[in-house]
Amino acid sequence: MANNILLLAGDGVGPEVMAEVKKIIDWLNKNKKTDIEISEELVGGASYDENKTPLTDEVLYKAMDSDAVLLGAVGGPKYDKLDFAKRPERALLRLRKEMRLFANLRPAICFSELVSTSTLKPEIISDLDIMIVRELTGGVYFGEPRGIKPLENDEREGVNTHRYTSKEIIRVAKVAFDLAKKRKKLVTSVEKSNVMEAGLLWREEVEKLHSDKTYKDIKLNHMLADNCAMQLVRNPKQFDVILTDNLFGDMLSDEAAMTTGSLGMLPSASLSEKDKKGRIRSMYEPCHGSAPDIAGKSTANPIAMILSFSMALKYSLNQDDLSLDVDNAIKKVLSDGLRTPDIMEEGKRKVSTAEMGSAILEKLK
Repeated sequence: MANNILLLAGDGVGPEVMAEVKKIIDWLNKNKKTDIEISEELVGGASYDENKTPLTDEVLYKAMDSDAVLLGAVGGPKYDKLDFAKRPERALLRLRKEMRLFANLRPAICFSELVSTSTLKPEIISDLDIMIVRELTGGVYFGEPRGIKPLENDEREGVNTHRYTSKEIIRVAKVAFDLAKKRKKLVTSVEKSNVMEAGLLWREEVEKLHSDKTYKDIKLNHMLADNCAMQLVRNPKQFDVILTDNLFGDMLSDEAAMTTGSLGMLPSASLSEKDKKGRIRSMYEPCHGSAPDIAGKSTANPIAMILSFSMALKYSLNQDDLSLDVDNAIKKVLSDGLRTPDIMEEGKRKVSTAEMGSAILEKLK
């Protein structure tokens, strides 16, 4: 039975890096009998230009009916003056909400070949392998009330509400604990329980879940978000799985990604709970954003997009062996000294987006 993957290339460098994934999918279908059927649609600014909305209902329904969604990137300065509801980023938030993608998995792995590209000392970053589990559909990004309203004396007030329920906390904590079982059996739960009631509830619910015998072999630490930010640059290898909310996860995962040397190397996965048919909806995307300053210059690093596809093979298509093959192909190319500009080092060979993608494909053969 065919696996149906929806490709949403989006804006900026999104179409460029997605093109390299398409090469790999085509090769896998011809040589590994993966039977992956792909379809392509517009999202973000590209959708607004065509449809005056960043996400049409038709594309949303198609995404919800797919076995997996691969998203390139959305946004760009040409859309900054649009009404908030029409901006490209709203497509991403709507997809997460409607597909109920509550758990965001962002690995931060420092490839041994790229240790010198990090701004941190080699002994601090070498062999780094952590996973950040970010709650994705609650918290301040979705809480009500929200908005901007006028006040007296020509002032205005902006309001966003940070809220969480026990259910929202528990379901994402289960994801973190289950991942930790397959890793180093360590979860660090991050919040601001010292000043936020929602943070206190987070800590209490995670602690309560941990007391369940199901997770008795998992070590649980609690850490305040500001301290976690500091520890990620001081001693990132103390962490295994970091569990945190939507707002803090947004910031901490970018920080963790940059410790590895480049956002162009980091993938992510967003997963739902199982529906009544036992199916999990999923969306995979690189962490680097649309990078409009380099769009169209063939200098974007496609590795994060390719690694995102590798995560789709593992988590949505149950093709662990092929996922490992893709990861190993990337390592071989880096060992050969090929570099896009974001990870360029002295003595290495600079290549374009397409050349990097083709080199990875050659290593798969």
